Amino acid sequence: MSPRLFLAQRLSAFVLALAVIVHLATIIFAVRGGLSAGEVLARTQGNVAFMLFYAAFVVAVAIHAPIGLRNIFREWTPWRGRSLDAALALFSLLLLALGFRAVLAVFTA
Repeated sequence: MSPRLFLAQRLSAFVLALAVIVHLATIIFAVRGGLSAGEVLARTQGNVAFMLFYAAFVVAVAIHAPIGLRNIFREWTPWRGRSLDAALALFSLLLLALGFRAVLAVFTA
């Protein structure tokens, strides 16, 4: 793996670790507080901090997952080269598009 991909995956893993902890803590806090899904949505609607947090979460996933999949494909299959990189770049764009769509749906709900 190239040093840039190695660094990108490790940095995105760090962001993901923090994001997952905050996300799970938020869910636990909301459930223990007796909030319904509708009440949670009402509190996150229009909240720029939540939107930026989840946008960063989406970017980290879109960086981390394709790099990991690239390593798996290269280790377990004969698939190499530009076609693999292009397919995973498209996968990354798909993750970004779907993730940002979800973030905007919650923000503007």
